[in-house]
Amino acid sequence: MGSLLPFVPFIVFAVLCWLGGSTAGLIAGACSALIILGRDVVFLKHSPKLIEVGAVILFGALAVFALTTRANWTVPGVRLLVDSGLLALIVLSILMRRPFTRPYAQERTSPDIWHTHSFLRTNYMISGVWALAFAIIVLADAMLVYEPMVPVSLGIGTTVAALFVAFKFTAWYPNHNANKGK
Repeated sequence: MGSLLPFVPFIVFAVLCWLGGSTAGLIAGACSALIILGRDVVFLKHSPKLIEVGAVILFGALAVFALTTRANWTVPGVRLLVDSGLLALIVLSILMRRPFTRPYAQERTSPDIWHTHSFLRTNYMISGVWALAFAIIVLADAMLVYEPMVPVSLGIGTTVAALFVAFKFTAWYPNHNANKGK
């Protein structure tokens, strides 16, 4: 569950967006992001992480905008905004030379390996795969927004496939990389 936790607000958003509309999804995403950030900082005494802080800001800003302007976004339209925001956060973490996976990996590994080439390469590779997955998801979202004749099932299938591959790679690659060094 630990590797899934940073994505919980995005999952909550996606589910509630389809069930209750875009504004309800944004509010739920903001609330769940705030709860996760609070849990990590207050109870677990972990440093705030870019994805968690970014999710609070992203969902919070979009929810406030939707509420104050009475924006009537379509589900694909608001998903495009949110998924683009998440892609930007992941790419930003790589450009800042702090791949978003690194603090999560540091919570589960010995400080002795944090500065090794293998540890850093693993985190860049996994973050890169997540960036690629969200780039694909953003393209699928854009296709649904700008080509209304495209079946929603194609967008959903593309999203599920991209996330599935990224999760599988995240589970597989650290062991593969560790075994490569032996």
